[in-house]
Amino acid sequence: MLRRLYNWTISSAQSPYALWVLAFVSFIESSFFPIPPDVLMIPMIIARPSRAFVIAAIATVASVAGGLFGYYIGAVLMETIGQPILALYGKDASFAEMSAVFNEYGAWAVVVAGVTFLPFKVITIASGVTGLPLSVFIVSSIFARALRFFLVAALLWKFGAPIRDFIERRLGLVFIVFCVLLIGGFAMIGLL
Repeated sequence: MLRRLYNWTISSAQSPYALWVLAFVSFIESSFFPIPPDVLMIPMIIARPSRAFVIAAIATVASVAGGLFGYYIGAVLMETIGQPILALYGKDASFAEMSAVFNEYGAWAVVVAGVTFLPFKVITIASGVTGLPLSVFIVSSIFARALRFFLVAALLWKFGAPIRDFIERRLGLVFIVFCVLLIGGFAMIGLL
């Protein structure tokens, strides 16, 4: 089933409705869909580099809107929809433990999951369940998703198809290192 979803997502990049499909995939990926929008963005940008930043903007706006839906699932629909989604991603057992400390680092969790290839939908749902302030959630989501999608767009716009392998294989690791350095920098400033 996952392979069929992946194939559908890739084939949609060639559709005349590709931007609408990208918006849809970006929205649902932030709340329950397993395929990240990057899979659709990459071939779209390689095909039309002049639209790279429009594509990134659409993915960002739709992803943040989908994140708000994930937040709503966590805040209002946890029992009926949220639990099955967490179980699907194998996060139901560790969720209670994670929720206990989530709000202390909630903004950072949103940023790290929004920038890396960690399941953003788990964090959006957790944000709603734990009552992370909505303003913090929105600002963190905008920052994280814009950083991720505009960086992918900029790399593809500048380097084209040769950078595709790097993005698909190693960009998650680069984002994680970036987040660790960013958090470490803020921690050092706080200690001085």
